[in-house]
Amino acid sequence: MRVLSMICGVLAALGLLLGLLPLFGWLNWFFVLPPALLGVMFGALSRDRSAMTFNIVILAVAALRLLLGGGVI
Repeated sequence: MRVLSMICGVLAALGLLLGLLPLFGWLNWFFVLPPALLGVMFGALSRDRSAMTFNIVILAVAALRLLLGGGVI
């Protein structure tokens, strides 16, 4: 489960890099939040908490970007 969580986290991190650019904040809704949430779920099922923590950090940065960009009201 840890490997699945890390794969979801890496995919979400790649989407987050694009989502941090101006005018691409909408990518966070489709390419960052769903894989990161899946990664948190898979990470919760594994014994190692590093993968879950990695996904939580990605979720926090994406949520902050959406909040600052006006995507979350």
